[in-house]
Amino acid sequence: MASQLDALDPGKPPGTSASGRGVAGGPVAEQRRRGRPRSQQAEQAILAAALDLFAERGPEALGIEQVAARAGVGKATIYRRWRGKEDMLLAAIGSLGSQLPVPQGRSVRADLIALLDSICREAADPRRARLFALLQGEGARYPRLIARYVETVVRPRREVVAAVLRRGVATGELRENTDIEAATFLLNGAVLASMSGPDHADARHVRRVVEELMRGLAAR
Repeated sequence: MASQLDALDPGKPPGTSASGRGVAGGPVAEQRRRGRPRSQQAEQAILAAALDLFAERGPEALGIEQVAARAGVGKATIYRRWRGKEDMLLAAIGSLGSQLPVPQGRSVRADLIALLDSICREAADPRRARLFALLQGEGARYPRLIARYVETVVRPRREVVAAVLRRGVATGELRENTDIEAATFLLNGAVLASMSGPDHADARHVRRVVEELMRGLAAR
């Protein structure tokens, strides 16, 4: 059964059947026979256009034709890669990632400040903030999209923060009975709070959050 997203954009490129497979003699089938290499540049342009339009319009109003026009490619170029809009959006969300600094390992406090500052700066990006808001609102209707966002962005952030906290317990910087999961959610909650208000957290706010957490978790 077609997904909700694909049902909104039923058109397929010339030379494909209703299932999206190339028909004999069609351009998709011909290009596959020739073994035409995929253009990385075109794919990146498509993913960027999909994210931009998703942030501007949400999933309901987003269409393959608009993405193709924004990316400067033909619709067939998109359909060669993905079966429809939802698969394309899954790939686009999967391309987000998080460019977090590598923990230096000398101080839990310093590493947490650097990580939280980087996460807050990412959250301050208007497109990311809008994407997050839309995904939260559409999560019940399009669970695959929110699941991919959690897998690509949220979980890696939590894991790197949790690793720093576990290291702090192992080195004696933090209490032995530190609740790693609770502390991780507290730190991520500070980021979410910064996204929900008109003003995003700055470096001073990040330092205050980490200092207060360390005050409660530091080994006595």
